[in-house]
Amino acid sequence: MKRKNQPLENEPKSSVADLAGYEVLVCICGGIAAYKVCHVVSSLAQRGVGVTVAMTKNATKLVGETTFQALSGRPVLWDMWSPLEKADVQHISATELADLVVVAPATANVIGKMASGIADDMVTTLLTGVDSPVVLAPAMNERMWANPIVQRNVATLKGLGYSMVGPESGWLACRDVGPGRMSEADAILDAIIPLLLKSPPKRVQC
Repeated sequence: MKRKNQPLENEPKSSVADLAGYEVLVCICGGIAAYKVCHVVSSLAQRGVGVTVAMTKNATKLVGETTFQALSGRPVLWDMWSPLEKADVQHISATELADLVVVAPATANVIGKMASGIADDMVTTLLTGVDSPVVLAPAMNERMWANPIVQRNVATLKGLGYSMVGPESGWLACRDVGPGRMSEADAILDAIIPLLLKSPPKRVQC
């Protein structure tokens, strides 16, 4: 007989807080697929991950920073010149403890900037300062994805050790069907969680 509060032998275990201690920096760029990242941030937070969200100004026009602040429980970084809450530079403190960085949607613009070492806004400045694994989820029009310059930039980032999830082939915001659709949130989570678990949280190692 099952005792009170004792799980059955084959009963699924709760995943709540099973990733407690890990820190993930989620960088959101100005693509319509930004709405999918809500599920990524919420799922990570529910599993105990400390999630810090950074957005480009274009991204804030698609999904408001208030949404991601509510989902992550933390202020959203998007303005390089906003007042600081503590005596530290935002792009330093946000990257120091990040165990992993996710860029989603990774637009052609941010991919090009990353491949060229450009840091001219909050997101690209953060990405220039990271020393943890970075996973990109590209999202763009199929012709943009096929552009040889974009493919060169993607190859450059892969050669430097950056990981890619997608893009998938499917219905695009431009009403076309083809490659360039950002992977679904669950696919992104399936890619990043094993990377997190490869090492203990930085907080534990300190």
